[in-house]
Amino acid sequence: MADTATATAGVDHHDDHGHHESFWSKYCFSTDHKIIGFQYLFTGMAMGLIGGFFSYVFRMHLAFPGSSIPFFGVVSPAAYNSLVTNHGTIMIFWVAMPVLIAALGNFLIPLMIGCDDMVFPKINRLSYQVFLLSAIVLIASFFVPQGGFGGAWTAYPPLSAESQYNGTPFGAPMWLIAVTLEIVAFLLGGINFITTVMNARAKGMKLYDIPMVVWMIVIASILFMASVGPLVAGAVMLLFDQTLGTGFFDPAAGGDPVMWQHLFWFFGHPEVYVVLLPAMGVVIEIICTFSRKKLFGYKMILYSSIGLGILSFFVWAHHQFISGVDPRATYLFTTTTLLISIPVAIMLFAMIGTLWGGSIRFTTPMLFALSFIAEFLIGGVTGIWLGSSGTDIYLHDTYFVLAHFHYTFVPIAIIGTFSAIYYWFPKMFGRHMNEFWGKIHFWGTVIPFNGIFLPLFVLGAAGQHRRIAGYTAYPDLYTENFQDLRVFATGSLIVLILFQIPFFVNFVVSLVRGRKAEANPWKANTLEWVAPSPPPHGNFGDNLPEVYRGPYEFSVEGREKDYWPQNEPETAK
Repeated sequence: MADTATATAGVDHHDDHGHHESFWSKYCFSTDHKIIGFQYLFTGMAMGLIGGFFSYVFRMHLAFPGSSIPFFGVVSPAAYNSLVTNHGTIMIFWVAMPVLIAALGNFLIPLMIGCDDMVFPKINRLSYQVFLLSAIVLIASFFVPQGGFGGAWTAYPPLSAESQYNGTPFGAPMWLIAVTLEIVAFLLGGINFITTVMNARAKGMKLYDIPMVVWMIVIASILFMASVGPLVAGAVMLLFDQTLGTGFFDPAAGGDPVMWQHLFWFFGHPEVYVVLLPAMGVVIEIICTFSRKKLFGYKMILYSSIGLGILSFFVWAHHQFISGVDPRATYLFTTTTLLISIPVAIMLFAMIGTLWGGSIRFTTPMLFALSFIAEFLIGGVTGIWLGSSGTDIYLHDTYFVLAHFHYTFVPIAIIGTFSAIYYWFPKMFGRHMNEFWGKIHFWGTVIPFNGIFLPLFVLGAAGQHRRIAGYTAYPDLYTENFQDLRVFATGSLIVLILFQIPFFVNFVVSLVRGRKAEANPWKANTLEWVAPSPPPHGNFGDNLPEVYRGPYEFSVEGREKDYWPQNEPETAK
């Protein structure tokens, strides 16, 4: 009844204020947090298609060197470098960040803390516009003479600083400008997220009543803001080296190329947690709802996340064990890198503890959430080898590294995103996605994902270097056994790509013909499920919800219902 009453109030509020806007003002220049969230979501999905296509092309080239790749043609060494560089850049900066932080943050934060919008809606709109401009600049760089930047997504000088080395005199500065614009967009968005959560929470919502996914997005925003400054400074210096002939990173001019590595990884490693934390927040919301269990260790997870964020500023040099850093420093960074696995392990075991003894429902979002835990554990465990200087020196820049970070980033950026979309789709669009095709999509994604990257661990352990476009030039690396593994991994990638078709068809068809969703279809507790599906402008109407308890009160003894919404008074059964 509470859901119905609030839903009605919300619709009335929407009608009373008569928000009859044109398509242009409603969907292109909106200040509504939900529309801006959708803009980030759809832009991120479009960029994901581009990044995924790039991976298809260069993996086909590795499996069948010299062949004409369907829909692309023959891959030259320069094109290979550009494809690999921009695949990594897109998937991190234009897919993981916009979808997990910007899209979910914009859509969920006001709804989950019980307010009507962000506190700075126009800054919110500006954030997306700058982000869209960054994506346009990056895509435009693919079409300039010599094509898009080919100096790797880490942009190490002197390869990135000198066009005679990277072969992309126009693409390189455009890549830098695009990344810088993207960073500006997320700084604007982060300010909004933090301020909104601190100042606009519903009446009665204390700090420990805030849903975990909101906490995770806020901590990720703070991490991003605190870590990105050195990278922005480095990007400006690198742009000057590229265009004005300065020598910040040029040894011949008194510069130091290793300085860029320090500036980049001081941001680069916290960046892993910037995208990891929101994904973990998503998984926590889902496993609580579909195991009908109270979150195990709410405060322990929160404090572990904060500790994780602090420790992430002291691990960057484990990426530079072979760069010539003082060997004594490697002991320090090996220690801090191993220490950072502790808070991550606490969070994962808290999720498993939540599942223990629960009444688990294997819905599509729950399947993706469970697979996140399993796959990310593989990424985490293999990371310990790379954080130890002894093993990292051997494995550095091999396919083992590539397999490791794909076992961390794919669960974060892909599996975490699918979990969120299947879970909040009814709230976003007022309709359900098809469960059968959702599960087909799940199995067709998770199985081939392992088929791609498990063989790459073997290649890496065998010493196969990952930055080689043409293995045929190296007979010791191009043996039959190794090539069979590359072909198997590529075949698995194609299977994975084909199984994304059911997802997109399901997504589009469900938007139009999906089963209509009630306000709280999953019987969850957090405040977004109080609003109608989809929420109107203003979210809750004139009656903003009041909070009486935490967000994870499931299966409380003595209650008829196995869930207890945050806005429901104590007297309600």
